[in-house]
Amino acid sequence: MTESYAYGMWVLVAFNVGIFLVFVLSYLRPKKWREWRTMGSFGAFLVALFTEMYGFPLSVFVLTSVLGSRYPVTNPFTHANGNLWAVLFGGSGFVSGLLMLVGSVALIAGLMIMGKAWKQIHATKGGLVTGGLYRRLRHPQYLALFVITLGMFIQWPTIVTVAMWPVLMFMYYRLALREEKDMEAAFGERYIAYKRGTPMLFPRFGRARQQPEVARQA
Repeated sequence: MTESYAYGMWVLVAFNVGIFLVFVLSYLRPKKWREWRTMGSFGAFLVALFTEMYGFPLSVFVLTSVLGSRYPVTNPFTHANGNLWAVLFGGSGFVSGLLMLVGSVALIAGLMIMGKAWKQIHATKGGLVTGGLYRRLRHPQYLALFVITLGMFIQWPTIVTVAMWPVLMFMYYRLALREEKDMEAAFGERYIAYKRGTPMLFPRFGRARQQPEVARQA
């Protein structure tokens, strides 16, 4: 990286997009068309994010063009000043480092949740599971995706990803609703009882409710 312009690193763009896509695909494993469509949107989010992180800082160009001399930092094209949250504080290196740390913690937590949920699903070999994470919520893997993308958003917000993120989250919410209809058709009253007593995406605080049956889902 140069101090004047820390972008144009397209190999890093491709590497990071590939790593995250492979990891998420290995755990979510889309099969139906609607699952692949939503995964494609997640892939587009990754491309937009890492392109601006390492390839071409579109948001920085747009904001500097609009704000001109009012832009909070004098050298916006260094990598440290690419974090727009830190720029709001005048390009503070401490704030930039803190945000990267918080975002990394969220990323790691999301990856751990996704991996643990995947193990619980596949350990049952098609059976029903309400223990562990599925005792707390019905879609821990989608919660994990929310946490992962939130971590990315904390680390490197951009104009494009700000616009894409709520759309992506809504698409996964819709996908979760469709999957629940499939689960109700497959497991009937057992799944409906589980659904009635378990939050969808965000766990309740306090003691989790004991579930008599389990549900195989993401």
